[in-house]
Amino acid sequence: MIDLYALTSPNVQKIFIMLEECELPYNTKLVDVFKGEQFTPEYTKINPLQKVPAIVDHDGPGGKPYTVIESGAILMYLAEKTGKFIPHDPVARYETIQWVVLQVANLGPISGQHVHFSKYAGEGQEYGKSRYRTALLKLYDLYEDRLSKNAFVAGSEYTIADIAAFPWLRNFEFLGIDAAKFPTVKAWVDKIGAHDGVKRAYAKIGAIKSARDTASDDDKDRYFGRGKYARA
Repeated sequence: MIDLYALTSPNVQKIFIMLEECELPYNTKLVDVFKGEQFTPEYTKINPLQKVPAIVDHDGPGGKPYTVIESGAILMYLAEKTGKFIPHDPVARYETIQWVVLQVANLGPISGQHVHFSKYAGEGQEYGKSRYRTALLKLYDLYEDRLSKNAFVAGSEYTIADIAAFPWLRNFEFLGIDAAKFPTVKAWVDKIGAHDGVKRAYAKIGAIKSARDTASDDDKDRYFGRGKYARA
């Protein structure tokens, strides 16, 4: 059995999708980051970075419990565990790994910064807004080009590279991006979203409640590392 420490962010959504697509049994253990639950000593032992997601596989290597943090690493671990969604051919395998790394190093962070500066940073952030929106649109251009040449992100097969990118690229409206300008990405989003495993994952994600909308100013400051929690 796998314990998934989670809330609802795109990085967490990847792992829900992977677990459902692989049909692995798992328990969801909610960590409400808007209440500061990621900072507890108990959770810090699981993930010293104090973020979600994390998993504890109670049937890990050698039959012993094993903890994995970072969504990209979790995807790779689960792919290795199950033999699913990662090719065996070396070239196709490293195409997949490259695009997983590209997502975790670029698409996720850039999307996150775009959301932060456009929705949470307040007034006077025009440079940040422009910088991250420009970088994000460049990434959408990249995926539009990539998917115009390949059925899936890493090539001809559905892989963890698709699972990694899907929760981020699907958020056209939330990110303020016109889906009509990226028709190939939109068609791919619709295709992946039709998977039964993806539907099951989002049904579970949609039922999760958090304190995001009721968090105090202090909770938000701690979550964003600002105010008295800033270390500048």
